[in-house]
Amino acid sequence: MTVIDIPGSKSVTARALFLAAAAEGTTTLLRPLRSDDTEGFAEGLRTLGYEVAQEADRWHIEGRPAGPAADDAEVYCRDGATTARFLPTLVAAAASGTYRFDASAQMRRRPLAPLTRALTALGVDLRHGEAEGHHPLTVRAAGVEGGELTLDAGESSQYLTALLMLGPLTAKGLRIEVTELVSAPYVEITLAMMRDFGVEVLREGNTFTVPPGGYRATAYAVEPDASTASYFFAAAALTGHEVTVPGLGIGALQGDLRFVDVLRGMGAEVSVGADATTVSSTGRLRGITVNMRDISDTMPTLAAIAPYAEGPVVIEDVANTRVKECDRLEACAANLRAMGVTVHTGPDRIEIHPGTPKPVEIATHGDHRIVMSFAVAGLRTPGLTYDDPGCVRKTFPRFHEVFADFAHGLEAR
Repeated sequence: MTVIDIPGSKSVTARALFLAAAAEGTTTLLRPLRSDDTEGFAEGLRTLGYEVAQEADRWHIEGRPAGPAADDAEVYCRDGATTARFLPTLVAAAASGTYRFDASAQMRRRPLAPLTRALTALGVDLRHGEAEGHHPLTVRAAGVEGGELTLDAGESSQYLTALLMLGPLTAKGLRIEVTELVSAPYVEITLAMMRDFGVEVLREGNTFTVPPGGYRATAYAVEPDASTASYFFAAAALTGHEVTVPGLGIGALQGDLRFVDVLRGMGAEVSVGADATTVSSTGRLRGITVNMRDISDTMPTLAAIAPYAEGPVVIEDVANTRVKECDRLEACAANLRAMGVTVHTGPDRIEIHPGTPKPVEIATHGDHRIVMSFAVAGLRTPGLTYDDPGCVRKTFPRFHEVFADFAHGLEAR
């Protein structure tokens, strides 16, 4: 059995940074993720005047419920979607100040419109510098009264998360009716974390009522990243080995741990314990048809191992993967076709047939999840290379080193 230590969750770390910045007192984050995305978020907070002290395995954030210390700032969000969506929302609640946000070319392409429309509907003075619904943008803060909103979160659950976390910072709170919602487990992460920071959100179906009153600081342990764990679980299933990831068990916040249920449906053995999850396999995998709407960040992981299954793999209801760091659905399809695999796609689905993939250079489109997913395929198809292997710095800077050691360990067994 191989035990693998997975870095902290990006999603949890980003939410924790927002909540800590907004809370009364000093929050300590234990084992936060250190990656380009989370470092960019922390840098953005410092630019806004928040005190963020980073040690090796813990970060200390001095909260400012009244808003940023800086009343004028320019924040560069790098490639980070959470940074680019959460920080403009955080500063909107400040009593005053002018804040300009920009991001990388990749992030500029990603949509913001449902969020920025919602903020504008709440009275926030928010203006786009170029394309409507995209970065760059400027927020002229004057506080947020609160009230009722209708939100379409069918493109990204991050829009809803940003507004939920804003709610306690408004004068009257928020009532949000959601018409469409994707990646719903990420919203559950948000609600659980808000509870840990002292705010209870009332949910009735897809209507969320958030009270005013603010947050309180806490010591918060960041659990391992379940999306990152998917590569190691998939590797176990693909190669006929056993892998255990500690820190992800029955009480885990992250919905992406449900990827192991997909592997179970393909024939792997799965054990989810109190504080660890283990996947083992003979290496023989069945084909499967699966809806991955709520765990779509793991869609590329499944797509990359699909050709090695004994029957077709059909992944459905993943239209939102087309507006991630790249069009992930098409990126997976194009790379698999280049490897000689038969693939069919639709607007929200991909069908992958068994094959004998050949090694090629993977077109990553600067997307960390494309690299890490096809690294798993490389265990069965040696010789795969990547046009931009370094893009893994977004969430797992040491991925190649860790995965190579992991692969060598599997070979030795």
